[in-house]
Amino acid sequence: MTSDLLTATTDPAARQRGVRFALKPGAAPRGHVDGAWWPWSTDPAAEFPALVRALAARGPIRRASYHLGVWDVIGRRLTVDGVVVRMEGFHTTQPDTVTLIGPHLTRTKLLLVPPGTPGDTARAVLRSAADPDNASTAEEILTSLGAPRSTVAVQG
Repeated sequence: MTSDLLTATTDPAARQRGVRFALKPGAAPRGHVDGAWWPWSTDPAAEFPALVRALAARGPIRRASYHLGVWDVIGRRLTVDGVVVRMEGFHTTQPDTVTLIGPHLTRTKLLLVPPGTPGDTARAVLRSAADPDNASTAEEILTSLGAPRSTVAVQG
């Protein structure tokens, strides 16, 4: 169905902003999260393409899992540089994380730093989540650094 397919276009302004994320080293123990991502907005069509491109060095991304109440509405498929990424939103997914899944079910689970988080706090969260010795949950990392948690919109 064409209404379920959205193609990420080359938006120069979005590309200039860059993707704000940090990952644990590849050989590091995984812990609860593999790193953190600090998107600019809650618009998945604007944010996920840059993240998918940034993670491409670790392997292709085929699916993205996220909490429906945290993100704006998007179709079920997003095409990024000619590759279709299935967008899988759930109400049962942890609101403070997103999970990117590759073709062989490889998973990268990222702590989600809310877009409006103050810069110093957000950067501290990125560093903490990417620390190879940190096995804390997303909630523990956010709480320990005084960062806000993702707000879940009430569905009515």
